[in-house]
Amino acid sequence: MGTDSSSSATATAGIDAVELAREAEALLGGLIRFNTVNPPGNEEQAQQFLADHLRAAGFQCELLAAEPGRPNLLARLKGSAPGPTLCYLGHVDTVLANPAEWQRDPWSGEIVDGFLWGRGAIDMKSQVAAEIAACAALARAGWRPATGELLIAAVVDEETGGELGAQWITREHPDKSRCDLLINEGGGAFFDYAGRRCYGVCCAEKGVFRFAVSTDGTAAHASLPALGDNALLKMGPVLDRLAARQPSYALCAEAQAFLEAVGEDPGDPVGAVERMRQSDPVLARVFEPMLGITFSPTRIRASEKINVIPSLAECKVDCRVPPGLGEDEVRAAIVEVLGEPGPPGVEYRTEFTERIAGNRSPADSNLMDTIATWVAEQDPGARAVPVVLPGFTDSRHYRDAFPDCVAYGFFPHRHQSLLETSPLIHGADERIDVRDLGFATQFFCDVALRTLG
Repeated sequence: MGTDSSSSATATAGIDAVELAREAEALLGGLIRFNTVNPPGNEEQAQQFLADHLRAAGFQCELLAAEPGRPNLLARLKGSAPGPTLCYLGHVDTVLANPAEWQRDPWSGEIVDGFLWGRGAIDMKSQVAAEIAACAALARAGWRPATGELLIAAVVDEETGGELGAQWITREHPDKSRCDLLINEGGGAFFDYAGRRCYGVCCAEKGVFRFAVSTDGTAAHASLPALGDNALLKMGPVLDRLAARQPSYALCAEAQAFLEAVGEDPGDPVGAVERMRQSDPVLARVFEPMLGITFSPTRIRASEKINVIPSLAECKVDCRVPPGLGEDEVRAAIVEVLGEPGPPGVEYRTEFTERIAGNRSPADSNLMDTIATWVAEQDPGARAVPVVLPGFTDSRHYRDAFPDCVAYGFFPHRHQSLLETSPLIHGADERIDVRDLGFATQFFCDVALRTLG
């Protein structure tokens, strides 16, 4: 598990790598056996389980709740001199799981054929377990930061937006949750491209500018179709155009850096995507969305009654937008894809229903250098590359609350690839290779040592 250089870093702190991995496995198995599907969440017992483990290791722990039964855990290990606060962030709630769709009990936490199974095994109880196992092992070994402090934030409610979790705790308890450096979910699984092994470091997340497209008509009895003007039929050309293409690429700085890192020309994104499709079509589908605004129609409604021709039809579009772009760029993209509204083209109206700007942290930082060095040591020839997450995580709340905080998503896997883990997130048969769990636990141990001394 890892190279001698990494093993020596933890060995200096008196930590055995095999025992470290076993501790992470035990913590993850225990966490999965708490059913924290959100809603309703019911995270309290899981949080107490983690707090007990950290207190026994020497951490100062506090449980803070926006509402009863759903506390957020903050645990800290203070250094002997002023310095940066390094925060390991994770959430303990999960999405639902239908046992009928799984090969194994989603809340078993069992290990079979080298994989630990259960809801949250990837998203993201595994990362929480790895972070806490690493930090507890350091504390038990007598390590304390030479400067600054190590902070663990295990929060609730991420899967429904973080209103009771990261958003609440950064707003209501900024002095307790403030940090300078943060590692969260959103990156770390490896992928191979053009002869290079890469580990994505999530430096930016796309925003959400959801909108509704409406078409108008005239109601009539459905038995007399010629007497009405069917708004639903007018939606056909809208859907055709949405199906035909996405808006043109609009690369943010992080997307440009990604293309450069994998050996592609950021000045030719069309050619880069085509070459990626030829090399690995699935990989192209995963990474193409980071290169610009995307439209995904997801809901449509028209008449409330089967026997009434609708006078209004409405299609809801999930629109994701790179950081640095906003409503003006989305409006231009709508016209690019659908055309100018009205005759002789497509007759439609648009209305925005959500506006949340994308968020980012600088891709160049000491923390990025630390991650890149660790990756190169652990997997010679591999590199850390910046990526843009098409969705978003709790990192956005920390970036909003603490603008100077450098926040990255990184949970390294060297056995399960990005293409293997991605379908398991929010899907059936979620599971993690226990070797990757140990690998990541080593990472969190080493980064704390290298960052805080």
